[in-house]
Amino acid sequence: MTAAMTIATVASRIGVRPDTIRYYERVGLLPTAERTTGEHRRYSPAVIDRLQFIRGAQRLGLRLAEIRDLLAVRDTGTCACGPAETLLRNHLSEIDTEMARLAMLRGELATMLDHMPGPDCIDPLPGTWCPPVDAQEGGA
Repeated sequence: MTAAMTIATVASRIGVRPDTIRYYERVGLLPTAERTTGEHRRYSPAVIDRLQFIRGAQRLGLRLAEIRDLLAVRDTGTCACGPAETLLRNHLSEIDTEMARLAMLRGELATMLDHMPGPDCIDPLPGTWCPPVDAQEGGA
């Protein structure tokens, strides 16, 4: 166990809490850590690279199950670029769809704001935000 690190050391280097590392180990993203006779976890320096990969993949929006799949490919010594490309293309498509939805929502909100009467606002119809059409036009 040369150069073995404590969970606190690993957590500090990566910028996560020790509970996160324990969780990653529990769900299979990290191999089970070696233990001291006092049952304290000890990690090899290789775990730093693995955690950086996990955190980077999370920043890209990949789910833990997807990251686990990529790690499984990576652990075979095979390049994970092919599966990663597929995942990233899918996520890009999801982001594009969400951006389009948000653009439509923004347009609806901007239109609603443009039609707000401002300081001359009168009581709206029950269940709506806006006064009756007659009141907005200033006539009955």
